[in-house]
Amino acid sequence: MRGLRGLVRTKRDAAPEESMDPRSAEAPTEEWPARGSVVDNAVYVDGKRVDSPVSLAEAIASLRSRPGAMAWIGLYRPGAGELTAAADEFGLHTLAVEDAIVAHQRPKADRYDDTLFVVLRAAQYIDKAEKVAFGELHVFVGPDFVLTVRHSEAPDLSKVRGRMESDPDLLRQGPQAVLYAILDAVVDGYAPVVAGLQNDIDEIEVQVFGGDPAAPRRIYALSREVIEFQRATTPLVAMLDGFIAASPKYDVDEELQRYLRDVADHAITVTERVAGFRQMLQDILIVNSTLVSQAQNEEMTKLTAASIAQGDEVKKISSWAAILFAPTLVGTIYGMNFDHMPELHWLFGYPFAVALMAMVCVTLYLVFKRRDWL
Repeated sequence: MRGLRGLVRTKRDAAPEESMDPRSAEAPTEEWPARGSVVDNAVYVDGKRVDSPVSLAEAIASLRSRPGAMAWIGLYRPGAGELTAAADEFGLHTLAVEDAIVAHQRPKADRYDDTLFVVLRAAQYIDKAEKVAFGELHVFVGPDFVLTVRHSEAPDLSKVRGRMESDPDLLRQGPQAVLYAILDAVVDGYAPVVAGLQNDIDEIEVQVFGGDPAAPRRIYALSREVIEFQRATTPLVAMLDGFIAASPKYDVDEELQRYLRDVADHAITVTERVAGFRQMLQDILIVNSTLVSQAQNEEMTKLTAASIAQGDEVKKISSWAAILFAPTLVGTIYGMNFDHMPELHWLFGYPFAVALMAMVCVTLYLVFKRRDWL
């Protein structure tokens, strides 16, 4: 495994799983110390805990000293050195160990000889922030051991361990039963997330039909969470189908196969709901765009109507101003008091001026009326 240590050191900085995810740059880059990364170690014989070693080395020694025993080793954010030591003892494959160190993996199941390597993405709905938090769990399943590597707080495997220890008959079936319990816990943890996302979608629908301008931003943010959730859940269906199909080959108990089928049914339900959420968000976004366009059209219609009404008023005012300007012009001309204005001494000068003003006013009125200005 000496070559593995060098490979891990050189590839950690250039792993494509990290380089393709810009958010990985926000994660801590320092090595977590190996000491203190052991969450819980236990050695079981016939479905009962017989030893609780403190360190990884003690757990392995205890396992080797008890024929027919099974070790369940739980690690939380271990350093490369500790995983490398576990790989030395259990014969873990180089690629699987590298994936467990780098993290940022998609859900998958790979088998290396007699060891199964499973990657799971747990999810947790945070009510206060109304967001979905994702965790990553790596599980190594061997003939006589289960090694779990968590890179986040979720899922809480202490509850899974407590459930298994309270059911010795199930735990007696060995590492396959532990893997089932972990899968069941991860899939069951999706239910509150589905309920939380459904509640968020219901709230968004109210926002959209209420005309809230913040709705599009929330739709976009929720769409990203749904896509991420879909990436975490969709591969599980094929993974569980593969486990069920391979059960006879690896002598999995018939009752345990039924449990796996139940987990597969739950996973299918979750994936169907998530796919529906994604379609609903797309439809809501389209509806929101339509409503925004309608509101803009209505506003433009109102502005156009106001402009037309304002134009009509301007026409009326302009028409009356023109009509009143005509007699004012005539009266102004004849009010200049020049001595040599023949009309001033004409007998019919005054009636002619009044008739001229009246005729001009009537003519302008008829012209404006014909053009619908009055």
